This record gives sequence, C-alpha cells and structure tokens, in this order.
Amino acid sequence: MYLYSLLEVSEQTTDIVKWISVGGVVLVLAIIALIGFFRNKRFDAKKIAFAGICVSMSFTLAIIKFSPVQYGGSITIASFVPILIFAYAYGVIDGLLIGLIHGLLNFIEDPYILTPATLLFDYLLAFMSVGLMGFFGKMRRKERGCLPIVLGCVAVFTLRFVSHLLSGMIFFSEGAVWVSFPDWAMGNAFIYSFIYQCIYVPADALIATLALIAFCKSGVLDKLLAIIRPKNAA
Repeated sequence: MYLYSLLEVSEQTTDIVKWISVGGVVLVLAIIALIGFFRNKRFDAKKIAFAGICVSMSFTLAIIKFSPVQYGGSITIASFVPILIFAYAYGVIDGLLIGLIHGLLNFIEDPYILTPATLLFDYLLAFMSVGLMGFFGKMRRKERGCLPIVLGCVAVFTLRFVSHLLSGMIFFSEGAVWVSFPDWAMGNAFIYSFIYQCIYVPADALIATLALIAFCKSGVLDKLLAIIRPKNAA
C-alpha cells in the first residue's frame, strides 16, 4: 500500500521535476560554454558535434530496451557505448558532462521518481559514471587492444551499480517493494537492492563490454578515435 502512495506522489511531482531537468540541461550547456570562455579556448565545434552525435545515439539505443523487472531496471542494446567512446576520447570532465546530459535527457523522456534520491542516484550519478572511462583513455593501448576499454567499462558499470544500489536501499527503507523475493532477502535493504540490481545491470554491462571488444578487435574503434580525438591527444 505504501508503494501505491509513493506512486501517487511520484505522478504529482514528476512534471515539476521534468521541467527542472530541462532547466538543468540548459544550465549544463551554459556551464560548458563558460568553462570554455574562462579557459580562453576557441569554441570547439568538433567536440560539440561529436557530443551531440554520441548522446543522440545513446539516447536512441536506450529507447530499445527490455525490462525484466517491474518499475524500472532495463537492459538496453549497448546504450552506454557511444558516450563511453566519447569519454574515452575526450577525458574525465567531458565524460562527466556528457553523462550528466544523457542522464537528464533520459529522465525527461521517461521520468519516474519515488523519492528525491531517484534523480540523484538513478539519473545523475549513475550516468555521470561514464566519466571514469576518461581515466582509462590515458592508458597506453596497442592497436586493436581491448584491456583499457574493458577495464574502463567495468569501472563505469561498477559505479553505476553502486548508484542504483544506494537508490534501491533508500526505496526499500521507505517501505517500497518492487518485486517479491524470498524472506531472507526481504528483511534487509542492502540484500534486496543488491539482488534487484543484479537482475539487469550486469547484463547491460556485458552487452556494452562485448560491443566495445568487437569494435576494438575489428579496428573500428581505432578509426573512430582517429576521427574523434583532438589532435593534441596522446
């Protein structure tokens, strides 16, 4: 019963948060422009163009999804891959920003909240985890090598898993139950949320990792990076 009351509150507040999110996207774009201005850098049309392409591709792939559990938790067709490649090419800061924008756009497209923590953990921090891939973009990598890419993908999805885990623990502690698990799992918020996230996050991570490995081994990734990466990149 408590879950239904939360859903009623969610329906009433979703529209408000939706427009707040729209404002958030505009704010992020303004921040990007200000960062470029105060760094005295020339406006990088190439980076903006590739950012738009990667976000659009990820957004489209995220629409094609399978939800094995009710109330969220979807497996997509490698929806993180385009923005992971962008973060790998351009670094941590740009990766965080593109992840933030992608998360806000996903919330706007299909807004769903039960507690205020939803927007923070499920749509912001979970998607901003993409920025971690930027660290691995600095690692030495042989032509068609996969190790840095795979390690980066694992790191990103691990942080994403933790973000969703914390969100689920908050929901459970508020009395919200999405799926009925055995009694031993229902009595602990951490165990319940952990099992719930394991239903879909590892599968989504595996699909993204296999896609990136395929790009690496086929040489497609190297060709993309040669086009995307700045000329002064290592």
